[in-house]
Amino acid sequence: MKKNRILVIGGTGKTGRKVAERLSAQEQIVRIGSRNQSPAFDWKDSSTWDAALEGMDQVYITFQPDLAVPGALEAIEELTKKAKHAGIGKLVLLSGKGEKEAELCEQVIIHSGLDHTIVRASWFNQNFSESFFLDPIVAGHVALPKAEALVPYVDTDDIADVVTVALTQPGHNGKIYELTGPELLKFEEVVDRIAKATGRELQFTPITLSAYIKMLEEYQVPSDYIWLINYLFSEVLDKKSNAVVTNDIEKVLGRKPKDFTTYVNETAASGVWNTPVGDLQSAG
Repeated sequence: MKKNRILVIGGTGKTGRKVAERLSAQEQIVRIGSRNQSPAFDWKDSSTWDAALEGMDQVYITFQPDLAVPGALEAIEELTKKAKHAGIGKLVLLSGKGEKEAELCEQVIIHSGLDHTIVRASWFNQNFSESFFLDPIVAGHVALPKAEALVPYVDTDDIADVVTVALTQPGHNGKIYELTGPELLKFEEVVDRIAKATGRELQFTPITLSAYIKMLEEYQVPSDYIWLINYLFSEVLDKKSNAVVTNDIEKVLGRKPKDFTTYVNETAASGVWNTPVGDLQSAG
């Protein structure tokens, strides 16, 4: 296998760290794109981007907190221009399934003239263990809007495997992959499975979106986080087009995606749902 020099933007995040691990295991040359690395990469400081891109062949792009937020499109446009100037050969973009604004960012990559693969992911399994649903689960009471929404949660292990293949194997240029798990679940079903796996009593309460936003404001959650949550619940979650299971993971990897119960059992064994945590973490 050819060795490539690959910049993994968000290389310490939910998918980025797993992509970096897989690439390193294949003896690819990996540079982590993060504010704490040298050279640093900071989405909020475009002056850091040139040094991070220099000498790289490919880039895996994850944008924080989400491609839907204001300013994301302009950032992707500027990064793509810098990538072309730096001689980058291929871009792999992590996008959000069913996000209109994210699709505008995809178009920038698609029309860049560079080799590319777009990876559209459904909501992550890991949102319940590494992100914004973790605190309520640990507290034992999950109150969420859109209780009837059906979501085909996808595991970050599967996303990382698809991204790694797209970066290291031929046949994936110009492709758009929509990644989902193998089943559709409501929030209450998710909470029930976590309760069963942990042996804890977990309560789920359906609430309105306005009540949820008010609750986040009372907890003094940052305004940009509240904006994103409001967007995801109002514009993405209840779209019928998102309540669909795809077979793209099986098509790329030759195996079925990880099911939610497997994720729950693996995660319960780590003890994370029994451990007090700090402030709400950002979505992504």
